[in-house]
Amino acid sequence: MSAEMPTREDLRTLFLFESLDEEQLDWIMEHAEVKEYDEGDTVASEGKTGDWFYVLLSGTLRMCRKVRGEEVEVNRTDQRGVYFGTTQIFLDEEVHRIGASVYALTPMTVLALPDAEFSHQFREWFPLATHLLQGMWLSVRNNDATVGQRERLLALGSLSAGLTHELNNPAAAAVRATAQLRERVAGMRQKLAMLAKHDINPDLLEQLIEIQERLVKKVASAPKLTAMQESEREDEMSDWMDDHDVQNGFNLAPTFVEAGLTADDLADVHESVGDDFLDGALRWIAYAVETESLMGEIEDSTTRISTLIGAAKQYSQMDRAPHQVIDVHDGLKATLVMLGGKFGSGIQVVKEFDRSLPQIPAYAGELNQVWTNLIDNAVQAMDGQGTLTIRTRMSEDDRVVVEICDTGKGIPPENKQRIFEPFFTTKPVGEGTGLGLDISYRIVVSRHGGDMRVESEPGDTRFQVLLPLHEQPQAEG
Repeated sequence: MSAEMPTREDLRTLFLFESLDEEQLDWIMEHAEVKEYDEGDTVASEGKTGDWFYVLLSGTLRMCRKVRGEEVEVNRTDQRGVYFGTTQIFLDEEVHRIGASVYALTPMTVLALPDAEFSHQFREWFPLATHLLQGMWLSVRNNDATVGQRERLLALGSLSAGLTHELNNPAAAAVRATAQLRERVAGMRQKLAMLAKHDINPDLLEQLIEIQERLVKKVASAPKLTAMQESEREDEMSDWMDDHDVQNGFNLAPTFVEAGLTADDLADVHESVGDDFLDGALRWIAYAVETESLMGEIEDSTTRISTLIGAAKQYSQMDRAPHQVIDVHDGLKATLVMLGGKFGSGIQVVKEFDRSLPQIPAYAGELNQVWTNLIDNAVQAMDGQGTLTIRTRMSEDDRVVVEICDTGKGIPPENKQRIFEPFFTTKPVGEGTGLGLDISYRIVVSRHGGDMRVESEPGDTRFQVLLPLHEQPQAEG
């Protein structure tokens, strides 16, 4: 739809054009179009190649950006003169993309300027360029705050979901092992009662208990066997029990093998109790070693839960001062635990930590956000397969260096100079906001007085964070 072109006087009421001379205003009137949109229309779509620079004449618009697949509203306005579309016309590029989606909340009228021609005029018309760059700076700052907050909330949700999943596995294992343990303890009581019915000699019972205790201790140090080794040992034990008339010995063999016992251990039991009590004694010992294994599983599971909770507390810096003297390794380890669910089986994690590094003053929680952004980017760059290396060392100018390295495809040379720019991303629209590295850079440089660098080639990308040993004045921004 189109409508009547504004007059020169009308154009001068728009802050972008208020300082233009008559010749420049004539150029606007000659090249621009007036377009009308109905309520609910999509006026511009984020990430698309754009042909138009729009200026709002009337109506109300809603501006959105995608954050991890979800649209986030960054502005809603009826201010006459606001602009959108291919706003980055100051970049000397053949193709300009639309930075945000815009929807008409009410019937709207806009002035549409052709991108190709207007970008040339923009570079020539100084007052216009000044207004536009000032507006772009304010827009970036406001969008940065809105989208950055949403990014942090989504990241927190992702970490929380991952932590919940990580906690659920050991918790479920502990519940399952506890239920099995209850059954095994009940079975042990029954076997002990059966042994007692045979009027077993007290000395023999004491000797049997000693054997049980000795065999139970083997559970903790049971060797890890291959499937072939397990099968061979089970066959060996089954044959031994068949030879000694132990009923259904093939059911006991896997339990004994898992506990690290051998046929020689069964022979020791036989030597102590003889043929009459061998069957009951072996079953009682089987319950004992299985009970020990289940208690070990419960201990491992609850220790894992405790470790995860400790990592979450370290990561969030709960109950700690925002600024403190820290060991950078604590935050790195906590972040790796929090992100562990994202690694999968195809990514190997290598830690090359220099434990001699001194502690440094820092905002620990904010540095954890830096580690999260860099490690998450590295994991995505490797697409499920590769090596993630976390390295710490001291630089030649006495700064603590943390390197996050990946074996992904690398960063193209033309993008290396822009990766720390706000909203610059090489990911598809909606999958990246382009704020992760910008936020990380500002945390390292502005908040900590440090530096952040990147070295990249295919198969070897290294993000380096350099942190000073002593307190630094904070930079502006």
